[in-house]
Amino acid sequence: MVGQGVLRECLLDPDVQVVQTVGRTPTGLKHPKLREIVRSDLLDYTEIESALRGFDACFFCLGVSSTGMSESEYERVAYAVTMAAAQTLSRLNPGMTFIYVSGAGTDSSEKGRVMWARVKGKTENALLRLPFKAAYMFRPGAIQPVYGRALQDSRLSRRLRSRQTGAVPAPPSFSPPHLDHRRARSRNAPGSKVRRSQDNSREFRHQGLPESRAPPH
Repeated sequence: MVGQGVLRECLLDPDVQVVQTVGRTPTGLKHPKLREIVRSDLLDYTEIESALRGFDACFFCLGVSSTGMSESEYERVAYAVTMAAAQTLSRLNPGMTFIYVSGAGTDSSEKGRVMWARVKGKTENALLRLPFKAAYMFRPGAIQPVYGRALQDSRLSRRLRSRQTGAVPAPPSFSPPHLDHRRARSRNAPGSKVRRSQDNSREFRHQGLPESRAPPH
């Protein structure tokens, strides 16, 4: 869903000249600016490196729920797949800005009790150490679909639908996850910071660009 929204905005933006997607399934869209690569192996990009050169930004939106997965299984998707793409892109496009969609509550210490938060923190820290021009780690607390997009059938999606339509009872205690608003720094990325949005709906870490050039918050 996040990737669909990012793709839509990139295709609509007149300042974006070319959009290259890489994924396991086709987007189902046709557009003059859109180039698609569909492949099952997202751990090795050697065969398609020529198609990944010349870009100045990457929105990395791939992700899965950790429910029912072991830590090693989840880490293979959340960490290994992400780093395979990021390491390739940082080598091919050193002037690139890398935007990673993480999650509120991510554990930058990598030592907490919550498995998915540790893995996400490990991924963020590794990304911030790569030689990109700039890197941003966005941590949304909740996501509401627009333009006809639908959430996957999960407890969160059912709760959100309930708040919108009243069709499904939602637990009265439901609220967006609490955000850790403390500024944090990665040991090997002294320029990384944590910032929060004014409506408390997301937080992000960043490095590489001056404060004035950071995304709006």
